[in-house]
Amino acid sequence: MIYGLLAVDLDGTIVDKDLRISARVRATLLRAQDAGVHVTLASGRPSGQMLAVAKDLSIHGPVICYQGAVVQDPDTQEVYLHHVVAVHLAREFIDFARRHGWSLCMFLDDQLYAERFTPEIRFFAEYSPIPEEVQVVEDLHRILGLAPTKLLVIVEAEEGASVDAILQARFAGRLKIVRSFPRFVEATSLAATKGQALAALAQMLNVSREQTVAIGDNDNDADMVAWAGLGVAMGNASPKVKAAADYIAPTIDADGAADAVERFILGAAHV
Repeated sequence: MIYGLLAVDLDGTIVDKDLRISARVRATLLRAQDAGVHVTLASGRPSGQMLAVAKDLSIHGPVICYQGAVVQDPDTQEVYLHHVVAVHLAREFIDFARRHGWSLCMFLDDQLYAERFTPEIRFFAEYSPIPEEVQVVEDLHRILGLAPTKLLVIVEAEEGASVDAILQARFAGRLKIVRSFPRFVEATSLAATKGQALAALAQMLNVSREQTVAIGDNDNDADMVAWAGLGVAMGNASPKVKAAADYIAPTIDADGAADAVERFILGAAHV
């Protein structure tokens, strides 16, 4: 199979725990593009960060941001897809998080808002190659003239699974709840998943599902890995992603994403 579209997650897939991308991964992604493959990034990170990473990696095609809520062109800034959280659901989520005392923040019009600048919010804002500026407001309800792109709570790592379960139960069938990092539990529109965004992007680029490769490591990558013609789980991936994958690559410490691209895309390109 000659592949035409490659989607790679960031954190845990090509971005390591120190927020670095290895030289081998960088070179491999460039070689894939030189071979004529469309390369996209797919992450829960917001658009500003995604566009900056795309520029750093010399990726010029549309990238998937906010867990699939946004597909945006890094060169022109054009937004091809944007799924928002309905305002009434955002209000319910805010009230529910308040009652539980969780640190809560919200992305609205590409800006990060919070009611309190807690240590948890600080950790989230700074856990990035490009720290997010946090706008502290008295009441998140008052800025919901527009629908937000994403809401999330930040808790201690040992609480993450239980908070995820609580939110899954509360918003089942109404919001997409994903645990994107041990401490981050996120809420987006049901239409906002990496898999659905990748399918829309493939159609836009006129690339078939069978010609698409997706590489990921966390539960929020599972539907993308499952949808792709070739789904690749990192060696450090969650059980859910490994179960959805066609191939399990080495870990991020062993440049597993580069290994998979070299094996299936660059190797095939030279057959």
